[in-house]
Amino acid sequence: MVEWFFSLDLFPRIYWGIALIASLVFIIMIVLTFVGGDSDGLELETDAEIESDTGIGFQFITFKNLVGFFTIFGWSGIACIDSGLSKPLTVLISLVAGLVMMSIMAAMFYYMRKLNHSGTLNFKNAIGAVGEVYLTIGANRSSIGKAHVRIQGALRELEALTDSENNLKSGTVIKVKDVTDNGILIVEQLNN
Repeated sequence: MVEWFFSLDLFPRIYWGIALIASLVFIIMIVLTFVGGDSDGLELETDAEIESDTGIGFQFITFKNLVGFFTIFGWSGIACIDSGLSKPLTVLISLVAGLVMMSIMAAMFYYMRKLNHSGTLNFKNAIGAVGEVYLTIGANRSSIGKAHVRIQGALRELEALTDSENNLKSGTVIKVKDVTDNGILIVEQLNN
């Protein structure tokens, strides 16, 4: 194998070297991903919730993308050399193929990160929402009732209080004015 490698001309030897090394790193990354050794940037685990964090966004130059680029660059170059294409055309085709692979991987990881959703209910998102009383809500915050309100795309049954002078009976249409610190809705009747 070593004799074969060193018997090649310089141009194919470069492509074979790039293809073999990048493929080896790619295989190691795949194995580490499946056994749980993927660190992908050495993220630190924290218990803090950052509400304004929108993520890093689209990243074109990452280690994984570079490995994908060099793997496809090397193998497409070898295919072009074996097909008898000229050196400039081989370099051009392998560069384009590597960049296409890098773009596909960057887009794939970007959209996979966008799929991440915590699912945590944020009661402040209920402010301004319209709903319906399910269990009677006592006047002047005298007793906690329940209301059906659509929050974050789902219909929820939540505890509610009112500052109204009258009890809000079941079926009354309400609007959420505020939310207490412990997640109880403060509602008002929408129509008299």
